[in-house]
Amino acid sequence: RKASGRMRFVIVTGMSGAGKSSAMKILEDDGFFCVDNLPVSLLATFIELTEGSSEPLERVALGLDIRAGHNSLAEAAPVIESLKKEGYTLEILFMEAETKVLVKRYKETRRMHPLAKGGRMAAAIEEERECLKDLKKQADYIIDTTTLLIRELKQELDRIFVQNEDFCNFYLTFVSFGFKYGIPADADLVFDVRFLPNPFYVDSLKPLTGNDEAVYDYVMSTDKAKTFLEKLKDMLSFLIPNYMIEGKTQLVIAIGCTGGKHRSVSLTNAIYREFENTEYGCKKEHRDIEKDRLRNICRSPEK
Repeated sequence: RKASGRMRFVIVTGMSGAGKSSAMKILEDDGFFCVDNLPVSLLATFIELTEGSSEPLERVALGLDIRAGHNSLAEAAPVIESLKKEGYTLEILFMEAETKVLVKRYKETRRMHPLAKGGRMAAAIEEERECLKDLKKQADYIIDTTTLLIRELKQELDRIFVQNEDFCNFYLTFVSFGFKYGIPADADLVFDVRFLPNPFYVDSLKPLTGNDEAVYDYVMSTDKAKTFLEKLKDMLSFLIPNYMIEGKTQLVIAIGCTGGKHRSVSLTNAIYREFENTEYGCKKEHRDIEKDRLRNICRSPEK
């Protein structure tokens, strides 16, 4: 009953509402043979049948979630461990998201959580999280979709299952923002770069943003900016492995200036470049970069 080695078998599981169905669709588009919500009791039989199939099945994805029931899902971790000991090569993709985000997603779609049964959504989500904890410990890949867009999820899955790149269960999100618009609610770390020279007061730079080379060079050519970038990189390089030890899977780093257009954008671009080619998943977002322009358009009199 040893695995033939020719087939890649991925079990897709995780929190309801965290993107499991989207992940299955993406894997199907990538050429996986996908089966969703198979009873755990049939897992071993299903693997044997797929490996013995007359049709060449090189990549198979199986979805497991709470719809199978508490008892069935509780059996999944030991069953998978047993199959691995028998020689089967199984990979587990675990989809995760913060509780408040999952609650929001369910409210937006007007769907009911499988465990809610008319009760509080947050309590049902925490109950599911407890039920899945053993599977999460076994996971080869943990993707936290709290801040991910569908296209970003596809990029991550393609990186793992199509391009076969090394994957680290940690995702970095760098966000620039303007303090006058408020600090991002999901920020884990917040840095204030209003101490840097402000391109806003340079007439030729004022209408531009930190995405423009002239503004970027103006900000990043200063010794203060270079020192800040170096120290920020060192801090994150120290923090990330320690966060991972504690089980954290993502980190949102917010960098702010007054309007979120010049200095914060420049520094966000700079620190993103330091980490974009590392083993971590990485993205950047400029939350307020267009807000001043839009406000000026709204205030301008009609011609």
